[in-house]
Amino acid sequence: MFAPEFGNFPHFHLTDMSSYRTFFNKFFVSILLVFFVVSTAFAQDGEALFKANCASCHKVDADLAGPALKGWRDRAPEGDWIYKWIKNPSAMIATDAYAKSMFEKWKPTVMTAFSHLTNEEIDAIMKYVDDYVPPVAATPVAGAVAGAAEGSDNTLLYGILTLVLALVSFILLQINSNLRKLTDEKEGVIRGEPVPFYRNKAYIMTAILALFAVGGYVTINAAIDLGREKGYQPLQPIYYSHKVHAGVNQISCLYCHGGAEQGKHANIPSVNVCMNCHVAVKEYKGDPIIREDGREVNGTAEIKKLYAYAGWNPDKGEYNPDNNGDGLPDGSRPIEWVRIHNLPDHVYFNHSQHVKVGNVQCQTCHGNVQDMDEVYQFADLSMGWCVNCHRETKVDFLNKETGEGNRFYGIYEKFHNDLKNKKMDSVTVEHIGGLDCQKCHY
Repeated sequence: MFAPEFGNFPHFHLTDMSSYRTFFNKFFVSILLVFFVVSTAFAQDGEALFKANCASCHKVDADLAGPALKGWRDRAPEGDWIYKWIKNPSAMIATDAYAKSMFEKWKPTVMTAFSHLTNEEIDAIMKYVDDYVPPVAATPVAGAVAGAAEGSDNTLLYGILTLVLALVSFILLQINSNLRKLTDEKEGVIRGEPVPFYRNKAYIMTAILALFAVGGYVTINAAIDLGREKGYQPLQPIYYSHKVHAGVNQISCLYCHGGAEQGKHANIPSVNVCMNCHVAVKEYKGDPIIREDGREVNGTAEIKKLYAYAGWNPDKGEYNPDNNGDGLPDGSRPIEWVRIHNLPDHVYFNHSQHVKVGNVQCQTCHGNVQDMDEVYQFADLSMGWCVNCHRETKVDFLNKETGEGNRFYGIYEKFHNDLKNKKMDSVTVEHIGGLDCQKCHY
């Protein structure tokens, strides 16, 4: 290791030591970078793929616009059937008996083809479905956002692991520096004092870049989420259970929200609509209704609240007299429901266009309201969420030969010819102008 001596001063070859130091530094930095990449890939695997491609039509544990995916292995044929189905469902419907039975059950909706997904990505999605555990519902607070988690999120776990690995790498680098110092002292190598880590320009620059990246990510996501209230579940003046009405008693959504099929707004039903049934239904005799905080709801007491709003006297079986001459029973007043779903003023949304023309099910945007006691905002209703739906939703085109399909779309002669000539296997809302800016913005 020592070079020939000239005079009284020995000269040392430090090339090997420097090479080892460079190697170790690059090695630990590489490990850190690899971990960042791998952690990001895994964090976005499975759950993220499901949310990006499947969540608009499917839930894991309940039917939505498509069937619940939990237990798919017990229903679907074995082998590579699932890959073929996800990548080209239209072709499978034409040739496969099980695919055809699925279509018959859910028609006229046809699943969107996801030909861009690889087999590995499909495996990740289905593994997420198989491993899915329903989240514990959070306790809602009046006027605040109540968490409506749709699945587990490992982002925090991967972030903690990343910090731990970074800390371990830093400790190993310091150990390496101390060992090198001890070796130098033993062999008589004279070096200057190492630069402290808090003054090391490389460390400082790395910390600045890391803080800039994390801060930018948090800021951008916070800015994107401004004004969105996914999971919003306010307390209402009357505890109205959609599960009891739409679920147990099978009352059609359109009975209460008739405007959804006829106009822009779905409309909140008037007190008279409620009284059509509750003139006769005076007591709640169904299964116990439990709030998210564990308290039981007195259904009969909630019905009495309705009577107070309507000005109805249940003992006499008649409305209160109109002594003040305003045309309404004395004591009656509108129910001040708290609005849950809202869009910005510059966004145009027409319910009838989606419900009547597009045959979009209420659950697509509002979730499984038939399973909800108190309704909450199911989707974030963002522009990206709407655009993805327009890109994936197939148009129920009129088949002129059989007469099946929606006659509203009979004007699109070009697409009819393209479908007939097999130039296209399906037409989505995007093809008929669903992504044009003026469709949704004034």
